[in-house]
Amino acid sequence: MAKTSQFVKSQRQHKYKTRNYNRCRRCGRSRAFLRKFGLCRICLREMASEGYVPGLTKSSW
Repeated sequence: MAKTSQFVKSQRQHKYKTRNYNRCRRCGRSRAFLRKFGLCRICLREMASEGYVPGLTKSSW
């Protein structure tokens, strides 16, 4: 879980837009972020396993 201060800092408008970075909407993690879903890889896997992400299934081969 990200610190509240880090989450608030990421929400602010920066002087240059290249300084903006994405955070997971659910837990606030900044790494391994998937733009299409707005989630980190860990939260995406958990939500997909529970069936909250339509059209996404766990692969196995």
